[in-house]
Amino acid sequence: MIPFSLSEMKSTNPPMASSPMIPSPSFLWRFKVILFLLWGLCCCKIGWGSVMRMSLDLRDLFLYEAFLYYNPLLLVTMMVWLWGVCLWVFSQGSVSYVKIFDLDQNHLTHKEIWKCSIWMTIIVPTSMTAYLYLYSHGEVSLAASQPVLLYIAVAMVLISPFDIFYLSSRYFLLRTLWRIALPLQPITFPDFFVADILTSMAKVFSDLERSVCRMVNQQVATIAWFEADSVCGSHSVAIPLVLVFPYICRLMQCLHQYKDTKEKTTLFNALKYSTAVPVIFLSAFKYHVVPDRWTSIYRPLWLFSSVVNSLYSFYWDVTRDWDLSGFSRIFKFSRPSYCSHLLYGRQWVYLWVIGSNLVLRCTWTYKLSAHLRHNYLTVFTVTALEMLRRFQWIFFRVEKEWNKMNKSSFQLPMSEIPKEDEELLASTNHDV
Repeated sequence: MIPFSLSEMKSTNPPMASSPMIPSPSFLWRFKVILFLLWGLCCCKIGWGSVMRMSLDLRDLFLYEAFLYYNPLLLVTMMVWLWGVCLWVFSQGSVSYVKIFDLDQNHLTHKEIWKCSIWMTIIVPTSMTAYLYLYSHGEVSLAASQPVLLYIAVAMVLISPFDIFYLSSRYFLLRTLWRIALPLQPITFPDFFVADILTSMAKVFSDLERSVCRMVNQQVATIAWFEADSVCGSHSVAIPLVLVFPYICRLMQCLHQYKDTKEKTTLFNALKYSTAVPVIFLSAFKYHVVPDRWTSIYRPLWLFSSVVNSLYSFYWDVTRDWDLSGFSRIFKFSRPSYCSHLLYGRQWVYLWVIGSNLVLRCTWTYKLSAHLRHNYLTVFTVTALEMLRRFQWIFFRVEKEWNKMNKSSFQLPMSEIPKEDEELLASTNHDV
């Protein structure tokens, strides 16, 4: 046999198909992170430059105007990020949040929640940067359209009846909000769980009301109107009404629970939420009474009611909402990691949660003070800290509910035991 020559061997080999170069997932992830950082730097540079273009006497009013429109959505974005972290922790451990919240198979995972958070993190600051840039460059009408278009887009996404943007999850959220506003049906765990979170976002809804009020009255991007402080200003009666609404909803839920279960504990829980009512309305009196009367009468009453509300709420968190009898299992991940090693079974976690909860409970009540309404940086910081307090509250509250469900599942009444099993338990002759 005569061996093939090298050229003949090359000619017999079929040509290799040229496959496209597909970037690896890690490369795509790094590329997206770089784009995100570049976008953040551009927004910061444009926003800072726009602020510096304003004169010193108008700069503070200019920032307050932007804060009023975008502060609510920025804080909502933060809460969505934190909820994604909660779902990630639940998925790593043995706590079935799907069973606790009675979710269907189409529920959102932490990855999908974070995907929504990323888009919110991009869209809201981009609109805010456009507002700052257009306003500082004299395009007032275009600047005024930015927050209006953003609010309309958010509302349309929430109420859209089409099967886009996670329709089943949006329906679940809207249904829960409706049940909270009108607690006529039996109260479920998601109902009062979401209602408790809404009490921590009361200031967010108050700012949202003021923003929408300005949009309806066509007073967006008018700094001079802020000085007039008329229809939607600090004297508006709608502010304390919006602030107190989440607490009233939670109060009605507790009364409805007492009607259904006759448990006296629900009445004491209702009393806790009722202590927030005088705090909010006494604070609002600052804008409706003369200064001397506020200082001599209403301010001491407000301080007293604030202390009562803070200490009562702190007591209820530790003794009722949480189960601190043993170390938490919610941080015991199925695959141990640095996070689980740092948190699970550590005594400092409980010391931190109890101490920070006390401090932030008092701070949150102080934030309702009327003289802080225009100090937007302080209000934003305190509201963000309250959301972090609620974020750490979620873990222990969900774990307590999970322990309660497991305990009840093992306590099956004798009437529900099948007849064959009952006869087997009654028999004393067990031959193996």
